[in-house]
Amino acid sequence: MKIIIKSLFSLFYPRLCVGCGNALLQGEQRLCVYCQLHMPETNFHLKHENPLLEVFAGRVPVREVAALLYYNKGSMVQRVLHHLKYKGEKELGYDLGLYYGKLLKTEPRFSSIDCILPIPLHPKKMRKRGYNQSEWIAMGLSEGLGIPLLTDVLIREQFTETQTKKGRFSRWENVKEVFAVKNTQKIVGRHVLVCDDVLTTGATMEAALQHLVQVEGVTVSVVALATAGH
Repeated sequence: MKIIIKSLFSLFYPRLCVGCGNALLQGEQRLCVYCQLHMPETNFHLKHENPLLEVFAGRVPVREVAALLYYNKGSMVQRVLHHLKYKGEKELGYDLGLYYGKLLKTEPRFSSIDCILPIPLHPKKMRKRGYNQSEWIAMGLSEGLGIPLLTDVLIREQFTETQTKKGRFSRWENVKEVFAVKNTQKIVGRHVLVCDDVLTTGATMEAALQHLVQVEGVTVSVVALATAGH
């Protein structure tokens, strides 16, 4: 009886793929198989010399930088990111983070990472949204890499307005003083992987890294779920 009711419910209220909007088939979760197979992966984790390194060149010392996916305006990936960030689909972050963590684990250049730090939200924004999408990505990365996640080291002290329509300089001015580092003993002498949902100008990430690299012996690497397409 439960199966019949569930089937009828699915008939009238089908679960839709967050990538393409088509109805999900039995066994599919959040993303249909087609969208999963057609994700525009960057493969930057396979190349030390990739365009994202240039984002931080001369600004802050970063060992490795990578992003899982390309996104463009109106693309499937942008719709996925929108659902992750604004529609409560936080499990998308975990699923994609887990997938990416397993990919990174196969690359020797990421084998020295000791812990993972998500870019934090301000408590005010956290209360409004109910979750930090970057933390859910970091949870998946932690599982995939088998490396601990630390959420009490990098914190956001100041509330900032949205960055979406700002240029690089304006973004930097908006975030340069918003982060702080606590419990520094947890990362002294360690290789720290900092993650976020999207990496564009790198201003937010740079503002966070500037604090982390001041801790004795800390090396930083960066990953994001997506970066602007080319």
